[in-house]
Amino acid sequence: MKRMRNGVRRTTARDDRVEAPLVWTFDGPFTLCLQDMEDTFRRAIVQVGGISRILVQIDLSLPALKPRVDAGEAIQPAWGQFVERLSHRYGLPVAPRVRHVCANGPLCTMVIAYRS
Repeated sequence: MKRMRNGVRRTTARDDRVEAPLVWTFDGPFTLCLQDMEDTFRRAIVQVGGISRILVQIDLSLPALKPRVDAGEAIQPAWGQFVERLSHRYGLPVAPRVRHVCANGPLCTMVIAYRS
């Protein structure tokens, strides 16, 4: 708070505005998508300026995943390792939120919300 000349206190708004989210889509082999998401995540940390300001949501399209699983692509252990790396290696304050989407579209959509 700041004190003005007349003795009245004025509160100042915090400058921690939430910016427009960063959004990327990934399609292709599952493990390649995970590698690309991790690389993009590292670049986003640099762009945003710090890991403490980031929240991550990953939308996983179930209709896009099913043909990959039917063709024999493995989900685990790659998925578990990916989430572990985001949470612990990079120090993400909150584990990524994963939302399973029933709409057809790209395999993965990564949304990063951050405060400036």
